[in-house]
Amino acid sequence: MDLFEYQARDMFEAHGVPVLAGVVADTVEGVRAAAEQIGPRSGGVVVVKAQVKTGGRGKAGGVKVATSPDEAAAAGEAILGMDIKGHTVHRVMIAQGAKIAEEYYFSVLLDRANRTYLAMCSKEGGMEIEQLAVERPEALARVAVDPNTGIDTAKAQEIVDAAGFDTETGAKIVPVLERLWEVYRDEDATLVEVNPLVKTEDGEVVALDGKVTLDGNADFRHTEHAALEDKAAADPLEAAAAEKGLNYVKLDGSVGIIGNGAGLVMSTLDVVAYAGEQVPGQPKPANFLDIGGGASAEVMANGLGIILGDPQVKAVFVNVFGGITACDEVAKGIVGALDTLGDAATKPLVVRLDGNNVEEGRRILAERDHPLVTIEATMDGAAAKAAELAAK
Repeated sequence: MDLFEYQARDMFEAHGVPVLAGVVADTVEGVRAAAEQIGPRSGGVVVVKAQVKTGGRGKAGGVKVATSPDEAAAAGEAILGMDIKGHTVHRVMIAQGAKIAEEYYFSVLLDRANRTYLAMCSKEGGMEIEQLAVERPEALARVAVDPNTGIDTAKAQEIVDAAGFDTETGAKIVPVLERLWEVYRDEDATLVEVNPLVKTEDGEVVALDGKVTLDGNADFRHTEHAALEDKAAADPLEAAAAEKGLNYVKLDGSVGIIGNGAGLVMSTLDVVAYAGEQVPGQPKPANFLDIGGGASAEVMANGLGIILGDPQVKAVFVNVFGGITACDEVAKGIVGALDTLGDAATKPLVVRLDGNNVEEGRRILAERDHPLVTIEATMDGAAAKAAELAAK
């Protein structure tokens, strides 16, 4: 789960990371009140910042500096309701202004390729870090972090030395990196990023903007994290799938996909995308849905119900290789879902079954002989048929 900036700020503060004051508001009146409260701490200057889970807010006009409550209110009025890369701004954070002397970058993240953690640090913060990594990779220090020891004082010193900080500045950054590591470790995050980490004109090091991604697999250890979820912005289909324990991701195509096992589903997405290029309209996958290795008829029915409820879906491709999941259970789930939906089921299904109990699964579908169901023997043939039906 990605956090909003204000949530990351609050989390940083709770772990002793130096931050500036910030208040969230969702109305113009709230923005004015927050500016009146915070402004005096920084000579009347505040920054009104759109709270959306995407980058490029400044370039889009979603970050404005104000020198009075009236200016802050005007900025809030301009930003609230703004669309930034498809994200509507429902709230803003009014942050205390800062006199910035220098801007830096720091992050710690999960390095899946090397099966460890990775800290990245640069003396050049505030810009697109991806751009810096490509154009001037030498300016971005990369230091592996052992999960067993994390970022202690010695490792933090190694990071600031690798980034090329002078002794005085590095000494001020080291304890901040240790606190940021505590956020990463104690909150079970997969990413903690600060851009920029700033040194103010009076020499203090402050986390001015933060990004945190939490590992959903650790939710059982953090019941408090449920309060951080932005349920209003969640895709309703993804929310419905999550309630049923399904691994579902909404995409923007018109061919619904159901498979058992992430690898098979990913391959199915590729095959459908290729098949879609061969027909008019070039239909694409509408979702990722993995029903898992031991899915029952009920799970199959739940998955099918989610996908058929997507108005973008024009055809569905069910691709199952029976192992732990027996093909006859999948077939029963399909039949049961269609019977439950009745006249509400109007979209064609292309089914490819193979593996454990495949003959029985195909027999069940053939015996039911539902007019919406087409049985295909091969993955390529089924993908082509699903793309063809979606194009119609």
